[in-house]
Amino acid sequence: MKLIIGLGNPGEKYSNNRHNAGHVIAEKLLKSRLPKDFVVRKADVYMNKSGEFVKKLVEQYKLNPSDVWVIHDDLDIPLGSYKIQKGKGPKLHNGVNSIEEILGTDEFWRVRVGVDSRDANDRTSGEEYVLQDFRPEEKDVLDKVVLEICRKLEKY
Repeated sequence: MKLIIGLGNPGEKYSNNRHNAGHVIAEKLLKSRLPKDFVVRKADVYMNKSGEFVKKLVEQYKLNPSDVWVIHDDLDIPLGSYKIQKGKGPKLHNGVNSIEEILGTDEFWRVRVGVDSRDANDRTSGEEYVLQDFRPEEKDVLDKVVLEICRKLEKY
């Protein structure tokens, strides 16, 4: 069994934020044709509490961390790109850090979704930037990435 968890913040207020890219992809995956041994969940806690949510599911399904796939936004990657990696994550991400701390390991899969489209003159801090909504043209780019990630995960 593979557990896929889309990270994000709960509530309508955050639904279109860059920080909720994991939720956006999890919603698409729930409607796709993943193999029957894949379980998809959207984290229903705030980002910095993600570890508690993931641990509860790992224990519920009796999984190893290596069977967990965490989908999250990543400011180290430009919008329109993504990386699927095991044991490697962004420099700073409160949700991923929480999961590593609570599970006691970094040996889980990450689907790192690029959300950075700031230009060189945009000095908005990362914390502020990820809590802003995607602009319409960014949403179009994200939609294409979401489809590509869904197709890729369907093959695992």
